[in-house]
Amino acid sequence: MIDSRAIIDPSAKLAANVEVGPFTIIGPDVVIGEGTVIGSHVVIKGPTTIGKHNQIFQFCTIGEDCQDKKFKGEPTRLEIGDHNIFREACTVHRGTTQDNSLTKIGSHNLFMVNVHVAHDVIIADNCILANDTNIAGHVHIGNYVILGGASQVHQFVKIGSHSMCGTGSIVLKDVPAYIMANGNSAKPHGINIEGLKRRGFEKNDIRVLRNAYKTVYRKGLTLEEARPELLELLKESPAVEAFIESIDQSTRGIIR
Repeated sequence: MIDSRAIIDPSAKLAANVEVGPFTIIGPDVVIGEGTVIGSHVVIKGPTTIGKHNQIFQFCTIGEDCQDKKFKGEPTRLEIGDHNIFREACTVHRGTTQDNSLTKIGSHNLFMVNVHVAHDVIIADNCILANDTNIAGHVHIGNYVILGGASQVHQFVKIGSHSMCGTGSIVLKDVPAYIMANGNSAKPHGINIEGLKRRGFEKNDIRVLRNAYKTVYRKGLTLEEARPELLELLKESPAVEAFIESIDQSTRGIIR
């Protein structure tokens, strides 16, 4: 069902049951999957691919050119998976050739009012980004990450799966998997225990992850000194692997 007041480029490819509200503009090189609902006054620019059963509320801008001054109009892309929700006034920009020319969002994510996702950002699945959160360029966010309202994430930061940053967090360094962080700049405040319980983590896994946290953050060890102890804890629970990998893959250094 496409409102007669919407403007859709003839080359855009919309599945038969896509809904488009009034005064929305969909440009060329846009592909939108079945069941997706697009509200009024939305702008979607390509090359952009949007999967199935997404919901895009009014005044969102999806697939626009990035704000990087190095961008000179090169062909870059935005890919969005399935079952995502973009609430009012969200902005998502395409990638740059300085990275992989791609901004990519997975599935089952919730972007609350006025969230900004910059160029070359990679977001996995089942994340929640609360109102007024800003994600700078080249940021990578894992699965089941929660970012509280007005969180600000510095470019090139990596945020590991199952972590949570509190309201107003200024994230300047990488956040390892499972960590709760908060503050300006964000500091670690333990393991995201309640989140892990909700997702079905076993008591033993949570216990071992707490010990892994203490190894890195409570014993006064360097990361190199902590690594042998983390590998021993990995023998007790495979969940520790994601914690170790997120530390190993850090490029900006982890929050301490």
